Amino acid sequence: MISAYFIHLLILIGIYAILAISLQLSVGYGGLLNLGHIAYFGIGAYTYTLLLFQGVNFWICVLSAGLLSAFFGWMSAIAIRKLRGDYLSLITLGFSFVTYAVLINWTELTRGPLGIPGIPRLTIFGFDTNENFVYMILVFAVVFICYFFINRIVSSPFGKVIEAIRDDELSAKSLGKSTFRVKCITLATSAFFAGIAGCLYASYITFIDPSSFTFSGIIPIILIIIIGGLGSLPGTLLATFLIILLPEPLRFIGFSSSIVGPARQIVYALILLIILYYKPRGFYGKLDLE
Repeated sequence: MISAYFIHLLILIGIYAILAISLQLSVGYGGLLNLGHIAYFGIGAYTYTLLLFQGVNFWICVLSAGLLSAFFGWMSAIAIRKLRGDYLSLITLGFSFVTYAVLINWTELTRGPLGIPGIPRLTIFGFDTNENFVYMILVFAVVFICYFFINRIVSSPFGKVIEAIRDDELSAKSLGKSTFRVKCITLATSAFFAGIAGCLYASYITFIDPSSFTFSGIIPIILIIIIGGLGSLPGTLLATFLIILLPEPLRFIGFSSSIVGPARQIVYALILLIILYYKPRGFYGKLDLE
């Protein structure tokens, strides 16, 4: 029982790690405060699920989920073309609310608040992912792949352009860089990996409904990238373990479920305050919060 519990936590850590490092790409490296990241997560989960129930090949389902999320990431970048700072975050926040409204009201497609149950886990390369231990290995393999690609992006010359636009967009423009195109690619790539995380989440939980993709879901992800440090992928992974594991002892104290939820939020707030007081840049951050 204990081992099964920790395997469950490790699977959640893996899924949240993909979400966090993908958000780190747009926020920490790109300087794009994207509060709609949870919407791409939901789009990926629903796309994967709906296509899977239509009998589409597993790999096509996953790729389609990532690409559709990337498409909406690109469209979000177009919508915020002339916006920065608080206005940018408000537009992306609005997108997350619109996505939630579509998921809960388009009942013919998404079943609305009833959700979609019975999402199957499939056999991949001969391995039955119904075993949580096997699924954990799959999740961490995907984490490694996502980390590898995002790390290559931020370490490449293109990644340096992303950081240059974050630090001084006007100077980047004066050097002939297409800042709008770079922002679109950055946000679309970030959304693509969020969609992949949505596939893993839907397949693991085997049930999705709109309540899993509300604005409150982005709060722990934002917390992870702040505590890990803006512009730091290793710090993001470390913070993911901390944020997921630290509140878990609350489950064993004997509190009722109505208390555990708010207590978890209090723990998150305390962690954030302590980290920002003693380490304003997070664990391995490269820049200060503005």
